[in-house]
Amino acid sequence: MILLPEKIFFTGAPGSKWSGIAQKFEQNRAFDTTDRTPYRQYYHNEFSGHIGAYFGTGMEFPPLVDKWVLKKPYSGDGIPLLKSHEWVYKLPEIQAVFPDAWIVFVRRDTDQCFDWWKQAGGWDITYPNYDWYESDELMYERIGEQNQLMMDFAALHNLTWQQQEPKTDDVWITVYKP
Repeated sequence: MILLPEKIFFTGAPGSKWSGIAQKFEQNRAFDTTDRTPYRQYYHNEFSGHIGAYFGTGMEFPPLVDKWVLKKPYSGDGIPLLKSHEWVYKLPEIQAVFPDAWIVFVRRDTDQCFDWWKQAGGWDITYPNYDWYESDELMYERIGEQNQLMMDFAALHNLTWQQQEPKTDDVWITVYKP
């Protein structure tokens, strides 16, 4: 039996398929899924897309490493899976404020991320809000930047990447456990 922490930060670049993986995590009854509301959902084709609260610039919940902001969308019964593309910019702050929290990283090649994000709806995605990325060019640049920040953090902490099944997707996951 794995003892889970009180908080898990979950991050991946747009198009990394991290939202689907987050939903697999949340199938464990230990997670607090009370952040799921009709207006916090986006479906594309047969895929569940985005479900639950996402933290980000210009969104309902800003990407602040603050215990009060992070608890707002949840009931407090269970472990919150705190999802944001922007956690990669705040990794030292997360470690300082929540030293026992895990951080889950989902990575995929930048071209694959960008292509999947476009196929999933791109700028027409209704939740979460992608206005912060401004343009296709900036979206592509930030996907690459976010992927590199995850790789750098993983290398610094000797984390091992594992390929997600099915292996045809080229999706890689690693978990930082202090």
